[in-house]
Amino acid sequence: MTSEPILEVRDLAKHYPLTQGIVIKRQIGAVKAVDGVSFELAPGETLGIVGESGCGKSTVAKLLVHLERPTRGKILYRGEDISRLSGRALKAVRRNIQMVFQDPYTSLNPRMTVGDIIGEPYDIHPEVAPKGERRRKVQELLDVVGLNPEYINRYPHQFSGGQRQRIGIARGLALRPEIIVADEPVSALDVSVQAQVVNLLEKLQAEFDLSYVFIAHDLSVVRHISDRVAVMYLGRLVEVGTETEIYDHPTHPYTQALLSAVPVPNPEAREHRTRILLTGEVPSPANPPSGCRFRTRCWKARERCALEVPLLAVPAEFRDLTGPVAHDSACHFAEERDVVPNVGPTRPAGSGESDAAGARGVPGEPARSGDPGEEPGPQPPEPGAGPGEAPPGRGAGA
Repeated sequence: MTSEPILEVRDLAKHYPLTQGIVIKRQIGAVKAVDGVSFELAPGETLGIVGESGCGKSTVAKLLVHLERPTRGKILYRGEDISRLSGRALKAVRRNIQMVFQDPYTSLNPRMTVGDIIGEPYDIHPEVAPKGERRRKVQELLDVVGLNPEYINRYPHQFSGGQRQRIGIARGLALRPEIIVADEPVSALDVSVQAQVVNLLEKLQAEFDLSYVFIAHDLSVVRHISDRVAVMYLGRLVEVGTETEIYDHPTHPYTQALLSAVPVPNPEAREHRTRILLTGEVPSPANPPSGCRFRTRCWKARERCALEVPLLAVPAEFRDLTGPVAHDSACHFAEERDVVPNVGPTRPAGSGESDAAGARGVPGEPARSGDPGEEPGPQPPEPGAGPGEAPPGRGAGA
């Protein structure tokens, strides 16, 4: 990996106007779905973006591939701002930044064959594959994603969910992009299939030298596949760091709360975990709190939190330190990790709380890399899946 980023996002925002009136409409406010997001992506890197439903993750994905236009901010691809491009210039850039969608059941046209679905990008970019070569290229892509090339004339309804997602991945690879934005690519799949798709994405990244923006709400999956992780809350990033920094040394209270939502099957490990029980509801993005957006649910909140917006940077107390604790965190009191008035016993795995909106907790004691259940384990092969796929191979500390 080089130090020169392939993608830079600077102060990206997307505000959806709220209007009133039927004939004469006037704007009375805005839903701030994304509000001042900045990050970088290096060549060959996987950046995971994690957060609970409604925090703006999917909107970021749509902005990156130009399915939405930003209200403000810049998206730099190899130093060029692509956020305001249109016409041929935008078409040329889109070839290099492709997207894999969340739901394999609705992202594929049921009236088109697999060959037409995967080959459709060639109609838009005929210079990539002349008409005489398209069938062969589509069959090669089917083989790459672990499907039988003879399936080229089948329709989406003839495939399982995992196989459909492989078709979506093949479509994303058709133009040989440098960046793939994966918007919750495994959340609609069974657990037994998720590991196979994650394995496939890792294999393709190594084979085609891809960079991923991997968006998910499943913390275990994000930890497994990501080099760096960005935690998002109410339209803003609250903490960014390497996999080890975020999962083993979180400094933002929201990150600490998120981490305890991961079920731990090991009873001994579960006894040493404490849950942070956050109070209140997530504020509306149309009327977010002043200052720190997490302050209305945070046990550390003080007057300063309402007056000043915390910057996403290495906390002053940690700037002279080296190691995993010194990473970007948008908290005025990041050094205070153990003052947790609202705690409760852990709940056994499988009790119904498995993501960020359910359980909360772990004051400075996040899920440990050695806990069973942190990563997808060996799974039975998916019917029709590619032969010889192993369970996820990147360890928790990769």
